[in-house]
Amino acid sequence: MTDATLILGNKAYSSWSLRGWLMCKIASLDFAEAIHDMGADDWKAWVAKRSPSGKVPCLLMDGATIWESLAIGEHLAERNPAAFYPADPIARAHARAIASEMHAGFAELRKAMWMNVRRRFPGKRRTEGALADIARIEKIWSETRQRFGAGGPYLFGAQFGLADAMYAPVVARFHTWAPDLSAASRSYADAVWQHPFMREWIAAAEAESWVVARYEDPDI
Repeated sequence: MTDATLILGNKAYSSWSLRGWLMCKIASLDFAEAIHDMGADDWKAWVAKRSPSGKVPCLLMDGATIWESLAIGEHLAERNPAAFYPADPIARAHARAIASEMHAGFAELRKAMWMNVRRRFPGKRRTEGALADIARIEKIWSETRQRFGAGGPYLFGAQFGLADAMYAPVVARFHTWAPDLSAASRSYADAVWQHPFMREWIAAAEAESWVVARYEDPDI
């Protein structure tokens, strides 16, 4: 049994927590969850005691402390690369590139259309910057699916891997805010939204009693 604990914020809102949690699920890791309300007065103090960056997610595992979603994925991929990345080296390099672009970019989308898997705000907050980010994401999805996606509904075909986990919170944002998407993008987003791991996360989010007001008002 692996001695592992994943530090998380609210499942309704915490996009980075979702990424780290999906990495652990892809790895079939036996892990405990330590979760706290991001709207609580003691949130910053609580997470600062558990994560060096003061942010979530943070994986505590076999003596290691890993506090970045992509680093969590890479660490777990070292144990079982086939679960996270395609076998072909060209496809694998592409997967790493698009995962890294997601990790580092799309600030305008993050700012305008936050994650709230419990709510729907169709047509709201379609800022110029957010729409530009969405166009780039759609291009990434389209090019990746065309080159590597034969044989299944995910970015690299039949397997839900690290790159899909990195883009899963974008799928959640698209579900909430309902921007205009191509049919191909919608098909991919629907496949991710219906993945068993996502359904498990969404069910847990819907069962949470915590509410953070700033994530509930689409007009702020």
